[in-house]
Amino acid sequence: MTVAKIDKILCQPRRGREVCNHSPHKPGLTEEDARSMAEFLVLADVRGVDTHGLARLPRYLDRVSNGRVNARPDLKLTEKTPVVAHLDRDNGFGFVVATRGMAEAIKRAEVYGIGMVTVNHSNHFGMAATYVLQALQANMISLVFTNSAKQMPPFGGKETLLGISPFAAGAPSNREIPYILDMAPSVVAKGKIRRAARRGESIPLGWALDADGNPTTDANVALNGSMAPIGGPKGSGIAILMDIMSGVLTGAEFGGQVGDQHKDPKPQNVGHCFIAIKPDVFFSADDFRARMDILVQRVHGVAPAPGFSEVLFPGEPEHRLGLQRRKEGIPYADAEKKIFAESAKEYGVPELPLSETPLSV
Repeated sequence: MTVAKIDKILCQPRRGREVCNHSPHKPGLTEEDARSMAEFLVLADVRGVDTHGLARLPRYLDRVSNGRVNARPDLKLTEKTPVVAHLDRDNGFGFVVATRGMAEAIKRAEVYGIGMVTVNHSNHFGMAATYVLQALQANMISLVFTNSAKQMPPFGGKETLLGISPFAAGAPSNREIPYILDMAPSVVAKGKIRRAARRGESIPLGWALDADGNPTTDANVALNGSMAPIGGPKGSGIAILMDIMSGVLTGAEFGGQVGDQHKDPKPQNVGHCFIAIKPDVFFSADDFRARMDILVQRVHGVAPAPGFSEVLFPGEPEHRLGLQRRKEGIPYADAEKKIFAESAKEYGVPELPLSETPLSV
């Protein structure tokens, strides 16, 4: 599969829509933005994070075609201090501004040792590890925050108020696997619930709750209920931290007011926060990466518990799966293949050749 086949869809208007300079339905993303978004969606599938991959494409297309996302936003950067900046996304897709936000944080960290960029008026930005990987390429430690629509109650509550936005972090190593953490404050990402519903599968008990707060194994019931937090008050506390760093701090929506991309016609006004740290402020770059290698080796050296054959470092399962899928391709289910075929037809582009290998991303 090549991302070029996907970005053609992202650049196209929906068939049958009248497009003009005065229409709220923009003619599609720029080629550069479409290319970036296509690469990020495929990257998620390559790493096995298929809840944030191409299966989300129809939802993104629908929102931009209906004018709920600005296809050609005017991105505004405001310098706050030498190490801090703010980006206003102008209701564009989160993928592009997130890349710019991390790049700006890295640029500041190169000079001052640390850089921080906040974002508002954005939308869903896909797999959070995407921007950690971006920082790792620059040999930076990174922290990534984002918020989202309410899908989980605070600990002790029944009504949803908090998002289940992922918290991501990374640190470079030398010869060993780098540290990559990308985790939601819920037991699982809601995309796994949607995938199960799409495929007609049940979900494990403990993943989600029904509308009355009772555990359920029915994926469709869970979609109308709420997500279960990890560790009770711990998951709830992390979700609140995400709202502080991504919403309260940035000027975006927060506290249950972020728009739901699956239900709401209004702009989401999602917020993000990106922090990059240059390790060689404390040690030389070589010394830091060498110390990271030792940490990885010590984790690998722990005796496996019953039921495990080895102890892996955070991000290692996705890394291994990525190597495999780059060689063998991505095993999309028939339900996903149908979605891609329908999207290609609707936007007047050739159907995606999903059997192609290896992957060119």
